[in-house]
Amino acid sequence: MQNAAEARRPRADHAGAPKPQKAAATRYRERLAPSLWLFLAAALGGPMLTLVFVPAGSGIALVIGAAATIAIVALMVFGSPVVQVERRVLRAGRAWIDASWLGDPQVRMGDEARQARGPGLPARGWHLIRGGIDGIVVVPNTDPDDPVPSWTISSRTPDRLAAAIDAARSEAARGA
Repeated sequence: MQNAAEARRPRADHAGAPKPQKAAATRYRERLAPSLWLFLAAALGGPMLTLVFVPAGSGIALVIGAAATIAIVALMVFGSPVVQVERRVLRAGRAWIDASWLGDPQVRMGDEARQARGPGLPARGWHLIRGGIDGIVVVPNTDPDDPVPSWTISSRTPDRLAAAIDAARSEAARGA
């Protein structure tokens, strides 16, 4: 059994994580998949592998190249982290935190987002940052026992993420 302070800290595993509620309880969900250009660059791995196996036979080379392309793209999609706000829980990748410990989320775009991802990034904060995604949401952590001062999360729709965090905080404040 974990103590109360451990339950509020960002978790890098699934042990002790709150179980997801039914689908209607999900306020926000976003998979931070790579950009289209990265998919196109990765898809070139298949044709290059095809050229390597041409001496073994063109049919075998095409099958291996096609399988490699499908595998690379699938790994890129299904290996991408998910940002999700459930009833009272914010999940960012494998980490989670109860919304009652979250402060007012701040949306950053453009130069402010570059500053938040670069020189303004707190060293002890929880970061889920993906290249090619401009929006950033910075959420203060108000738990005095938690060494993580804030969460910095990439999002393609940071306004929606911030609104979902606010709704989860409101529900947590009501004690629902």
